[in-house]
Amino acid sequence: MTIEAPIISARGLRKRFGKSEVLHGLDFDIPAGRIYGLVGHNGAGKTTTLNALLGLTQCEGRIEVLGLDPFAHRAELMNNVAFISDVASLPRFLRVRELFALLTNIHPNFSQEKARDFLAGTDIRPEARIKNLSKGMIAQLHLAVVMAIDAKLLVLDEPTLGLDITYRKRFYRRLLEDYMTEERTLLITTHQVDEIEFMLSDIMFIRDGELIVHMQMETVNEKYVQLVVSDPGNIEKARALGPVFGETRFGQTVMIFDGVPRASLAPLGQLSTPTLSDLFVALMQRETVNAGAA
Repeated sequence: MTIEAPIISARGLRKRFGKSEVLHGLDFDIPAGRIYGLVGHNGAGKTTTLNALLGLTQCEGRIEVLGLDPFAHRAELMNNVAFISDVASLPRFLRVRELFALLTNIHPNFSQEKARDFLAGTDIRPEARIKNLSKGMIAQLHLAVVMAIDAKLLVLDEPTLGLDITYRKRFYRRLLEDYMTEERTLLITTHQVDEIEFMLSDIMFIRDGELIVHMQMETVNEKYVQLVVSDPGNIEKARALGPVFGETRFGQTVMIFDGVPRASLAPLGQLSTPTLSDLFVALMQRETVNAGAA
């Protein structure tokens, strides 16, 4: 059986700004047809990583996107890549029809017909100026632009920043239902990690320029366990099993374990799979947290 090459491959990816190194030798592969979440605090290296993938900045090490060096062959690469930084990036002085005409000239794989189809049933008219649209309408317009581009790789950097929860959920639902295929790959960065958890196939946590988690969501669910210890007499027993994180919530001690069998934890309290946001808090600490500390 032939193993397809990854759509993105990075080895020893490093980036310095002056004397400060912001990426510390990242190694990762992203296969085609996956939905990746890249999550990290501000300044962790997310945007620098995306810029390297998009050919917007040059880095040490080796990086290939769709078999190309993105910095050396950016113009060719952009034929099969779509990128959205946030909804504010649309040129607001244009009318909707003018935006579509502009995109037709910029991106060879943009379809005005598809964009118009995606806007069917909305209040957005071709003659409307973008600056006069509400935030929700701009989100709909942006989504229509995204899904009208036949790209192999779609990169979304905080695509719903500033929008209310209704429009955020609608954005991701339509993206998943109407755009994703087995041939397309989606890479998303966001601070609202719980809102995209349902759609992710893989997760990457980046902390201080290093990848500390890179795995499929199925593996996350198998590897990590959250324990709520309701009986104070079991706290020390739980601590002895080596939690990676612990805190007190509403009088109960909550711990997260990495690779500890559920059978060993079950007698000590209530078990569940931690949400991505809980796991993010647990693993993004710069120092080991004393489990169970208030």
